[in-house]
Amino acid sequence: MSIQLDTYSTRYERIEHLLKWQRYKEASEEAMALIREEPEDADAYAMLAQVCWKLEKYTEAHNWCAEALRRDPENHLAWFITCGVYYDQEKWKELASSLADAMRVDPYEPFYYYLQANMSNKKGRYQEAKEQLLQALELDADNALYLALMSYIEALLQHYRISKELEGQALRLEAESEYVFLYLAWAASERGDYSQQLELLSSAIRLQPDQKQIRDEYLEALQKNSKLYQIILGPSKLLKRLKPWQLLIGWILAWFLFRPLVIVLMILYIAIHWLTKLLVHVKIFGWRLK
Repeated sequence: MSIQLDTYSTRYERIEHLLKWQRYKEASEEAMALIREEPEDADAYAMLAQVCWKLEKYTEAHNWCAEALRRDPENHLAWFITCGVYYDQEKWKELASSLADAMRVDPYEPFYYYLQANMSNKKGRYQEAKEQLLQALELDADNALYLALMSYIEALLQHYRISKELEGQALRLEAESEYVFLYLAWAASERGDYSQQLELLSSAIRLQPDQKQIRDEYLEALQKNSKLYQIILGPSKLLKRLKPWQLLIGWILAWFLFRPLVIVLMILYIAIHWLTKLLVHVKIFGWRLK
């Protein structure tokens, strides 16, 4: 019996190492072998679900999680993956429902509070997101990803000094995560620090050059750093500091008092936006379509 348990333990360790090395085909084969050896082991199905999640095979990941939870309704790994997959799929209703169950099973998992904070952030509930993320940081204070997201949230709340301090903490803890760089780049953009945004995105694209979101963000950052684009960014930085009702009243007054000027500025903004976008495209890709 002890030899058999050692075999299972070795397989789990091997799968974890293969996942870390991004050797997903081999990890999948190991997980299937584990299921064949122990068909009622919920953890084996959860491990296979984890491989499918990494491969973005979301339907298969959900199916294997369901198999794990049928055998063990409180399997921590299966709930963790279920929530992660729903987040990647942007299925917010299903994620909210799964989070309630997952947090009942494992209330001390910081990842769940991180997911909640991200959902609140997407809805524009920045203070609520901050409070949820603080709970994640209470459980895992040295997590660079959580600190990077907090830097972004603080920037959205216009707490720019705190945002910059959190950036430093996150970078000291983790300098090889594209998602840390991405959150910090968004924070830098909110602070109006476009040169820092470009530097952070350069680090992110170095780690994941084929990821579309990072490539798009990098091209946008290049556009914002062009001298021509800075002409239209100046006023926008000031407008960010105004409250929504102040912006609304300002636009109404400007429209009635300076309508021709407002129209000219709008046309100029659109023209410069697309011109700088074209210049960046030509600089990176030449005169060809991507």
